[in-house]
Amino acid sequence: IAKKYNCTMHTYKLLTFIGLNVLISACGSTTKSNFSIKTNSETNIISNAETLSIELLNPNNRDFDSIQLTLDTKIITASVDLSAIPLGEKLIKAKVFYDDTFEVALKKVVVVNAKPPKIYTYEIVNTYAHDITSYTQGLEFYKGDLYESTGQYGESKLRKLDYKNGSVVKNVDLSSSYFGEGLSVLNDKIYQLTWKEGRGLVYDVNSFEQIETFNYGQSKEGWGLCNDGQKFYKSDGSEYLWFLNPKTLAEEGSLQAYTNKGKLTNLNELEWVDGKIYANRYQKDGIAIINPENGAIEAVIDFKALKTKVTKHQGLDVLNGMAYNPKTKTLFVTGKRWDKLFEVKIIEN
Repeated sequence: IAKKYNCTMHTYKLLTFIGLNVLISACGSTTKSNFSIKTNSETNIISNAETLSIELLNPNNRDFDSIQLTLDTKIITASVDLSAIPLGEKLIKAKVFYDDTFEVALKKVVVVNAKPPKIYTYEIVNTYAHDITSYTQGLEFYKGDLYESTGQYGESKLRKLDYKNGSVVKNVDLSSSYFGEGLSVLNDKIYQLTWKEGRGLVYDVNSFEQIETFNYGQSKEGWGLCNDGQKFYKSDGSEYLWFLNPKTLAEEGSLQAYTNKGKLTNLNELEWVDGKIYANRYQKDGIAIINPENGAIEAVIDFKALKTKVTKHQGLDVLNGMAYNPKTKTLFVTGKRWDKLFEVKIIEN
């Protein structure tokens, strides 16, 4: 790199992205570091059942006073039990102090789940009518009622459904400038995402009156949304799930979804089910069951056969839309422009 950079967050992000072991001077230009980091994984991919061992390499035998090690923002020692560490890409940072200055060596590691996902199956309990024109994006039960968000510019809607007869009880059309996405209901408010507009919409659950909006943070797009009664989880089409404060709707952290092999991207519609996050992957026929504590994909369900049971037509699209009914302990599943809504019982094999 020819030109010099000031010690700014931009420089730090650039170095982090490149992922090299580099020197960050206390307030100067970047040069080759005297130090580098070595781990006990040659591929820098390690499971959460292992212990991460970190070694500081000092090929120039440079004298130094002390070292501070961090994994992302957490201070660590040279030996880290990964069982309680959230999965995903992590940044090891070694800050080496000497002669009233310091150098920083960086290294990326990826923590994956130790176990492969289990394979769950399902049993169809009931089949109901569903509006064949609905480009379903979000589906959720609240106090026994079923709410739906639909997408496409000029077609997006918020609806309350009578799922037993397939009728629409309440309907609000979104502005044609909005592409509706996932929704979730908490404390008598409906929270509906939009896709690329960077904005969420909030409604009164009884009147369907829009009462406020909120902006996104680092998650640039809106895909899926669910809540555990305490906070929201938001997907943006990547492997990330973002934590949203229920009062301010500000992003207050994130989780990365990983299997034993790597990250799971295209996370879309979300649903909170008995302490787990169910996530459908866009353009896929299955649902992943995610541990909200560490992002581990604990199980998957293949719903490919459901699409064969709906009416074939030109606008028929992929599986999308699921809602858990806590009263019946069943999951309701549909798709974009499907004419059927399936009530299924999940079977843990």
